[in-house]
Amino acid sequence: MPAILVIDDSEVIRNLLSDYLTELGHQVDLASDGQQGVEMALQGEYRIVFCDIHMPKKNGWEVYQEVSKIKTQLAFVMTDSLPDELAKMAQEAGARRCLRKPFDLSEVRETVEQILSPAETR
Repeated sequence: MPAILVIDDSEVIRNLLSDYLTELGHQVDLASDGQQGVEMALQGEYRIVFCDIHMPKKNGWEVYQEVSKIKTQLAFVMTDSLPDELAKMAQEAGARRCLRKPFDLSEVRETVEQILSPAETR
């Protein structure tokens, strides 16, 4: 199964997504802030990044901008608990989706399945 990177400063969210996505058969790596997330995303071979918008060191928009310049095919799913201009900007720039926290795990599964679908077009 393709690898997924979860970038979130909340340990609860990181562990929730890690446990759930691992249960679905995915390899999952975790980053606890934006800077670590950028480094991991650029060094690793990921198909999907779940990235929180509000984080220390680099916010999700900054992570998206930096990584997507180099890894143009990497699918970003932004996550946030508040309506925010940064999430809108990321989606308009090409992020696949923005999931509002608290999100339903079925929404996470559906998002991953849609991104990994062989019929997916970009």
